[in-house]
Amino acid sequence: MTVLKAVHEAHGATFREQGGRRVVDHYGRSERTHAAVRRVVGFCEFGYGVITVTGDDRVEFVDNAVSNRVPSTDGQGVYALLLDPQGKITTDMYVYNAGERLLVFTPPARAEPIAEDWAGKTFIQDVEVEVATDDFATFGVHGPKATEKIASVLNGAASPDGGLGFVRGSMADTGVTVIRDDGLAGEEGYTVVCTADAAEDVFDTLENRGMNAAPFGYRTWESLTLEAGTPLFDTELEGEIPNVVGVRNALDFEKGCYVGQEVVSRVENRGQPSRRLVGLTAEAVPESGAAVFAGDSAVGEVTRAVDSPTREGPIALALIDYDTAGDLTVRIDGEERTASVVDLPFVEGSDESARLPTYPDA
Repeated sequence: MTVLKAVHEAHGATFREQGGRRVVDHYGRSERTHAAVRRVVGFCEFGYGVITVTGDDRVEFVDNAVSNRVPSTDGQGVYALLLDPQGKITTDMYVYNAGERLLVFTPPARAEPIAEDWAGKTFIQDVEVEVATDDFATFGVHGPKATEKIASVLNGAASPDGGLGFVRGSMADTGVTVIRDDGLAGEEGYTVVCTADAAEDVFDTLENRGMNAAPFGYRTWESLTLEAGTPLFDTELEGEIPNVVGVRNALDFEKGCYVGQEVVSRVENRGQPSRRLVGLTAEAVPESGAAVFAGDSAVGEVTRAVDSPTREGPIALALIDYDTAGDLTVRIDGEERTASVVDLPFVEGSDESARLPTYPDA
């Protein structure tokens, strides 16, 4: 559950369940909030699951488990995946080297099973794994003025440079860690992490101090990330092979063996996965799972769709057969409606999403 239920309620929030946690869906007028983030800056409380990994062998242990190279330097982070033996994504995560411990941010429902699995695999290694979800609050700050917003309220450090690097400082006399985001909303972005008991002060600081910022909920986050062409775990990534959804930023093909690597490497060496994630425009907003057709043949399905506040029209992400070409239709309310593949991102903002789907021949 959000650690700021009363604060969100005072702002008129409507809630929903996300991965077993209660989070803010919206505060009303979500299109207006979306536009505020695209023009200036906004912030959202995110419901991550959090795992701490300590012990002398912590970096080696996690590095052997995930798809990307875990940084050995304090102040650096990486985006990575856990894969099953068939090479399919069981979760995505951010791993941050915080000195004497690693902090691992996961989808909320994945923290406990991952921690339990890892704790059972430490054997003789000096590693301790704990779930720390309730100890932290996490806020995303996004928009073309996000850097100015952070600079206006962060004390004791400069805004971090580079993808997933972070600094430690304070906001309103509260200790915080500020991480440079990887552009998931298509705008400059930062993640602000604080202890749960400091969350209310940090929320107030982000909203009202320095440069004001508008709070937003997950509904706006989903429309922002869709416009940016960012695949999300719940809708695009879970159960897929990484090469299919194009998340090459989560893979280090030169590192040692990890679960599922052989399958992913085979796809990479072949140069072409079976399917690809594309952007679609359509005559109306299709539902998730709506079938996509080329002529009379079903070639894929929609993963997520919105009526884009910025483009003022329906947009969607869809997984389709890799070699699909020509005119497409998508099934909407039982009828075949014209759809077109378009280049991603749908909207170009102040940054580009590091998860923008890319493929070997692109």
